[in-house]
Amino acid sequence: MIVLGFDTATQATAVGLRLPGGETLSIRDDPAAREHPGHATRLLSMAAELLARAELGWSAIERIAVGVGPGRFTGLRVGIATARGLAQSLPAQLVGVSSLRALALGATYARNGVEGEAADARSLAQATIAVIDARRGEAFAGCYLGDAEIVLAHALRPAELERIVEQLERHGAPAGQRWCAVGDGAAIYLDALRAGGVEVPDPGSPLHLLDGRAICELGALGTPAPSGQEALARVLPDYRRSPDATLALRQRTPAVESSRA
Repeated sequence: MIVLGFDTATQATAVGLRLPGGETLSIRDDPAAREHPGHATRLLSMAAELLARAELGWSAIERIAVGVGPGRFTGLRVGIATARGLAQSLPAQLVGVSSLRALALGATYARNGVEGEAADARSLAQATIAVIDARRGEAFAGCYLGDAEIVLAHALRPAELERIVEQLERHGAPAGQRWCAVGDGAAIYLDALRAGGVEVPDPGSPLHLLDGRAICELGALGTPAPSGQEALARVLPDYRRSPDATLALRQRTPAVESSRA
C-alpha cells in the first residue's frame, strides 16, 4: 500500500511516503526559531517532491495518514484540512494518527538506526515520554511502553512535568521504570524533566524530531475513516484545550458585560 503521511503539530512540517515494498521516503522542513512555520506553503510541495523521487503520480496514493495532534492549533488545522482535501480529490483512504505516538515511534527509529519497516510500530520497547510544546509555558505528553499508552489529558506546566513519573505510576505505569523524554517540549522543559529523574537527550538530538516515516507506519496500521465528505470530517484535530483566541474572548467578556450593566 502506498501511504502519504504528514504531521504539522509542531513548528516543523514532516512528510513521509511509504512504498509498496515497505521502504519509506521522508522529508522535513524545520524553520528557524523565530520563523513562521511553513505548513501552508510547503506541505504539498514537499509531498510532490517525494512522489517525484519515487517516480509516482498523485493518483498512486492509496491512503493519507495525518497527525491529529495534540499540538499547535494553526498547524493542525492546515494539516487536517489538507489531508481531507487530498482524500476526497484523489480519492484515497484517510487515517488520523496520534502525533505523540508518532513522535515516540520516530524516536525508536532514530535510537535503533532502523527503517520503519524493520521496527514494530505497535510496540515500543523503550519506555518513552513524548512531549510536544503547547506554548503558554505548557506541554502535551503521552507515555509509551510496549503496547501500553498513557496520554495525560491536559497540558502540563513545568512543575507537573517534574512530577510526571509519579503521575504515570498513578495511572498504572510500572514503579521504578526509567523513562526517556523526546520532542520539542522535552527539549524546552529539559531541566524540569531531568529534575524528576527522566532521561532527556540533548536538544540537538534527532530523537526529538517527529518523523514522517512514523506517521506512515501508524497510518498503514490504522483503520481508515469511512468515505464521503461527512465521514471524513470525523478525522478531527486533538486540540486538548481551547484556542488562544477563545480564551482571550472569555477573559474580555466579563469586562464587557460589566460595562453594559
